[in-house]
Amino acid sequence: MFRKVLLCYDGTAEGRRALRQGADVVITMRSEAYLLAVCQTYISSAIPEGVNPEFARCEDERSQALLDEGVRWLKERGVTAQGSLEYGSPVDRIAEAAERIGADLIVVGHKHRTRLARWWSESDEESLLERIRCSILVAVSDEA
Repeated sequence: MFRKVLLCYDGTAEGRRALRQGADVVITMRSEAYLLAVCQTYISSAIPEGVNPEFARCEDERSQALLDEGVRWLKERGVTAQGSLEYGSPVDRIAEAAERIGADLIVVGHKHRTRLARWWSESDEESLLERIRCSILVAVSDEA
């Protein structure tokens, strides 16, 4: 049913849950896996004096390490996976990657937020659903 699965991974507890659940789907369905790590760059929000090549390199290294960790975890479970590290808005990068690889399923993690947190923060979840043409699995925590 699902031939190509896009696993979205950021190293958080929610991202790890999505990786585990996505790997279960990939293994069960014998699908192809593509791991996407999206880095929301903080360089654009840093003060000009604080932006230097070392800061950018450290951010790149951390993000690449997260991607490598996810690919390694999948390989340890017998899943052959490709992956990429991309920068920018997670919604934009996920939608573009899904289209580019022809994903049948996208797996993302979700963290429950309080009403106050939802009120004060922007949410792109709805816009992701509007931009994709495939199924989506949202890995949620057992905790409410």
